[in-house]
Amino acid sequence: MTHLGFERAADAADASHRLGTGPGAQILAGGTGTVDLMRLGVTAPERLVEILDLRAEHAAILFGRAGASIGALATMAEVAAHPAIRARWTAVAEALNQSASPQIRNAATIGGNLLQRTRCAYFRDAASPCNKRRPGTGCSALEGGLTWDLAILGTSPHCIANYPGDLAVALSALDASITVVGADGNWRSVAVEDLHREPGERPDLDTVLGAGDLILAAHLPELHWSRSSYLKVRDRESYAFALVSVAVALRLEEGRIVDLRIVLGGLATKPLRCRAAEEAVRGRSLDLHLAAQAAALCLEGAQVDAERAFKAEQGRRAIARALLAAGGHEKAACRVVFRGGF
Repeated sequence: MTHLGFERAADAADASHRLGTGPGAQILAGGTGTVDLMRLGVTAPERLVEILDLRAEHAAILFGRAGASIGALATMAEVAAHPAIRARWTAVAEALNQSASPQIRNAATIGGNLLQRTRCAYFRDAASPCNKRRPGTGCSALEGGLTWDLAILGTSPHCIANYPGDLAVALSALDASITVVGADGNWRSVAVEDLHREPGERPDLDTVLGAGDLILAAHLPELHWSRSSYLKVRDRESYAFALVSVAVALRLEEGRIVDLRIVLGGLATKPLRCRAAEEAVRGRSLDLHLAAQAAALCLEGAQVDAERAFKAEQGRRAIARALLAAGGHEKAACRVVFRGGF
């Protein structure tokens, strides 16, 4: 029988210290990701450090002149339902409402959701070789496995798993950051856009966080976007990861794009910002042709095989549709979906 230690943290500093100073420790909050991977035999922590008792201090959703601050122990459901989040940072509410299931959203925390592992079917199968789960054992997907739903951007010879989450994609589009406390007690800020890593030589490392680092809050700056939105394409309407997801934050003045963020999920190994597309369309009037140009730029450099070729076309259409819809061009967005459009 496997021995599993269980500890309760007294505060955030204590949790970070316990996480960083002892071997095999893992944080337990909502448990929707942690317990699932333990049940599958994918992870086997020696100790669980439970932090739900810290909700009173780290679950608040606060607003000020600088924007919003969301405690890491707020649940996905609480944040998605908040009227101010829905009105001013719409993409966040839309992303959360399309995540997982109502039961999971009622338990899963914001901090835990941001740290869910990039994965594929082979990562979740403890019997299959997986460089993400056990570095150096190989990648079952690349060695003749199923690849149809995996990443086509940001891949490496060691891993092509696509990023499964929704929230980080939306937060990246809204220039959000997180506050992190380390095992040494020091706090620092990390842009959500920089939180996740491409697999490179170390697909087992999902984020830039180190041992003992604990997310305390997410911060949404007040940047006065005209509109933000989140589009998710998946096999079914509930409880499914994205084949393609697109978060768009847009500021228009007299019909022209003054500022823009486009971030992709589902297509890439991490939430991926499309800077080249943003630069190309800034200052121009949004129409179907411009949306198609932006979509093509987002997919430059995509690595596809016969199984994943459809994802490039699906991605282009989703990006164009999301951009047009965010700009208020709903009819043109429908053309992309139903008539081929471009």
